[in-house]
Amino acid sequence: MCYDQSFTWGVAMSTTTIRLPQDLKERVARAAERAGTTAHSFMLEAIAEKAEQEERRGEFQNTAEQRYAEIVASGKTVPWTEMRRYLERRLTGKKIVRPKPRTLAR
Repeated sequence: MCYDQSFTWGVAMSTTTIRLPQDLKERVARAAERAGTTAHSFMLEAIAEKAEQEERRGEFQNTAEQRYAEIVASGKTVPWTEMRRYLERRLTGKKIVRPKPRTLAR
């Protein structure tokens, strides 16, 4: 990995060298041309999108783990069939009472 400091678009940027298989390099060049940008900008955007996707996936996983821990700690949950019915009725704009959590069957 090559590391250097550059100053582009008012933002300090480091330089990283990556090795691409020739076929991938050609695909990136074609895709960038279709997108009306440079291969460099295309790859920056792709990397940023992938990083954001992984950050969101991590946040989703953390939320799921926290909610599961709450269910385990309280022993209470709402059966999916009741929650789905509630959500479907809510989409119609009708006022509806939220289902009450119940103790899990053990």
